[in-house]
Amino acid sequence: MTMSDPLGDMLTRIRNGQQAGKEIIECPYSRLRENVCAVLKDEGFIRGYKAKDLGGNKKALEIELKYAEGRGVIRQIDRISKPGRRIYNGAKAMPRFYNGLGVLIVSTPQGVMTDHKARAANVGGEVLCQVF
Repeated sequence: MTMSDPLGDMLTRIRNGQQAGKEIIECPYSRLRENVCAVLKDEGFIRGYKAKDLGGNKKALEIELKYAEGRGVIRQIDRISKPGRRIYNGAKAMPRFYNGLGVLIVSTPQGVMTDHKARAANVGGEVLCQVF
């Protein structure tokens, strides 16, 4: 069975893994998911990630979750642009999440990046998710 929202599935796995206190979660591999994990790692929301070859032309992403004082570092992670309703914003119209304390992950022509970097590079794109 095919998945209608693969990125939303990964975000839900991260959210559920932190609530269950897991150290490592696994999800199917895609370049978009890997790029989003790279942004999450750069911003300090996860410890790390790695692509794992499962054989038979299949890969998986192992995501190492991060905890501080017994609580998950990610307090909120939500999908914004969904397959049924895509959300695009220009650089100047990019919203701020929690007055700039939270991070929006944006898919731009220059790659997947945070809203801060997108504003600095003066590029807009699809707002994938928000993390706090």
